[in-house]
Amino acid sequence: MTGWSLEFSIEIDQPRRLVQVRIYGIWKGSHADAYHREFEEKARVLFGKPWAKLVDLTGWKTSYPETTQRVAEHMHWCHKHDNVLSIYVVNNPSTFRQLREMITRGGTAQEAQVFKTMAEAEKYLAENWHPET
Repeated sequence: MTGWSLEFSIEIDQPRRLVQVRIYGIWKGSHADAYHREFEEKARVLFGKPWAKLVDLTGWKTSYPETTQRVAEHMHWCHKHDNVLSIYVVNNPSTFRQLREMITRGGTAQEAQVFKTMAEAEKYLAENWHPET
């Protein structure tokens, strides 16, 4: 995907071995597919060593049912490609339930941390993520 998207943004912080993501709106399966393609393209520079992701879901409204499985598969894919820490910020009870289902289906509960605020998430990241240089 080129340019920018109204459904997500993905930034790579190579020195910190960190993918920073923001998710917006109501997602359909096509949004999850586009997100995965762009994520795969950008995150490739981190493969081969452990990396983390920080996902801001405060702008995410909800997802269509088919999206849950697609995002779960994406989470599993991340795990298989050296993602060892996934930090999610979610402040909506409905999206929190959907996120938990995605994490469970993706088999990534071990590396997932969920917070209500970005400040809590960034504090956790600073205290717990020290990638190799």
